[in-house]
Amino acid sequence: MTVETKTSSLTIAGKTYQSRLLVGSGKYKDLEQTKLATEASGAEIITVAIRRVNIGQDPNAPSLLDVVPPSKYTILPNTAGCYNAKDAIYTLQLGRELLGGHKLCKLEVLGDEKTLFPNMPETLEAAKVLVKDGFDVMVYCSDDPIQARMLEDIGCVAVMPLASLIGSGMGILNPWNLSLIIEQATVPIIVDAGVGTASDAAIAMELGCDGVLMNTAIAGARDPIRMARAMGLAVEAGREAFMAGRIARKFVASPSSPMAGRVV
Repeated sequence: MTVETKTSSLTIAGKTYQSRLLVGSGKYKDLEQTKLATEASGAEIITVAIRRVNIGQDPNAPSLLDVVPPSKYTILPNTAGCYNAKDAIYTLQLGRELLGGHKLCKLEVLGDEKTLFPNMPETLEAAKVLVKDGFDVMVYCSDDPIQARMLEDIGCVAVMPLASLIGSGMGILNPWNLSLIIEQATVPIIVDAGVGTASDAAIAMELGCDGVLMNTAIAGARDPIRMARAMGLAVEAGREAFMAGRIARKFVASPSSPMAGRVV
């Protein structure tokens, strides 16, 4: 049973969520699998690529919202596939219109098709425009503490540094940078991209991240529904471990049963 604390929940843009796992909606074999995996994950925030997924753009095609309804989940429109600020801004304005004025969004502006690494100058430019336009911006970015602070200063409601390249499954390659970002932040820090398995998600949370966002690690697993469940448990376990406080690393042994007070 989870021990309830005042930090058990995650608050983004004034709304509180019980789950610290955020999931994507792409790459599943069909909408039914999307539905089942999303339910198994326990996630409450579901990110949707406006350029790739139908949420009403085509009234004659099946809609993702039929299986992941806004009445149950917070839909997080994102700008996957955008390579400049102009396209990203337009895409999120379209998403806001399709979702009836929905302000929460995920901004990602990519640098190239090979690495999908964030283009930070374009990301910063888009963030300024979107925040001024009234959006609550969650933003995918590099694991650079300076850039992360700049995004927070602009007014982004959550900063989302990558753990490693999108879809790579390489896990957290630079925990030191993530720690620096977390240490200075006053908004939620959510690891986005690169998680491959449950232990990666747990490590992110043990570092002190406020949440983890993933898609490929679940949708690309041999059993996506079981992996979704595992990821939800890993995020919860990692958060509990962070709150509990791990023991210090030492170069000497420390016996579990001390010698002091031995009877014989």
